Amino acid sequence: MCLAIPGRVVETFTHEGMHMARVQFGGVTREACLDYVPETQVGEYVLVHVGFAISRVDEEEAQRTYQALAELDQLAELEAPVVEEGSGA
Repeated sequence: MCLAIPGRVVETFTHEGMHMARVQFGGVTREACLDYVPETQVGEYVLVHVGFAISRVDEEEAQRTYQALAELDQLAELEAPVVEEGSGA
């Protein structure tokens, strides 16, 4: 099952013309594209699905959702290694 995971935006930047962010999920930080929610600011929470922030949520909703996913053991994808572009992997 594919789920959107809530995380807090800790940095925004532009990469190759795309509006991007570093998003923190618990103790893990990953990059996500913000093109679907370009108004997002540092400190706000977004739902991320396959590397794309698809909506903004408030902190309470993000915490509830993250906790429910943790209880259902649905956060394993956060532990998977990140494959860097051009790494040959």
